[in-house]
Amino acid sequence: MLDAKLTPVVKSLLTPLVVLLNKCKISPDQLTFIGFLIGLLALPLLAMQHWMAALTVIIINRLFDGLDGQLARYQKVSSSAGGFLDISLDFLFYAAVPLGFAFADPGGNALPAAILLVSFIGTGSSFLAFAIAAEKYQIDRPQFKYKSFYYLQGLTEGTETILIFIVFCLWPEYFPILAISFALLCFITVVMRIYGGYNTLKQLKAKSS
Repeated sequence: MLDAKLTPVVKSLLTPLVVLLNKCKISPDQLTFIGFLIGLLALPLLAMQHWMAALTVIIINRLFDGLDGQLARYQKVSSSAGGFLDISLDFLFYAAVPLGFAFADPGGNALPAAILLVSFIGTGSSFLAFAIAAEKYQIDRPQFKYKSFYYLQGLTEGTETILIFIVFCLWPEYFPILAISFALLCFITVVMRIYGGYNTLKQLKAKSS
């Protein structure tokens, strides 16, 4: 919901770093992988209840995630392979955070974390499944032309997910209620995407017949 509005602002703020990284001969795929490894540190840090340390690596991971795509466009090396690597590692990172909270307090957090992970599977699968069909029908994506695949919007996108991760770390004692509340928003997004995506593709199929 917020990605389309915030992305242009973030891009402008990151431009000086992108120029510096290009001078240092850093590749976008290197940034993607390093950022992923840093983000994975959130799992053991959360499990050990080092909330602020976990928050730090989560923010660094998201910084790297913003930089890799912008660096690829700056270097004119954007590719489907890079987009595939980026989104695959992103979803693994997203799953690691709820798992970390489950390890931190299995009795109180495991079930809410499991519900949140199921909702993530729904948002991720509906997102990627539509991207495959969108590529087949060459559906335009005016708000996200820089993406290497079709970016299907919803109530809970990347920005909202990172914001809730930050809230989790700042107020970990409220993780169960926060996780379930965000999961409900994710499930609403899943329903919206399945309904909208199905009808869009059905109409395109009818037009092409």
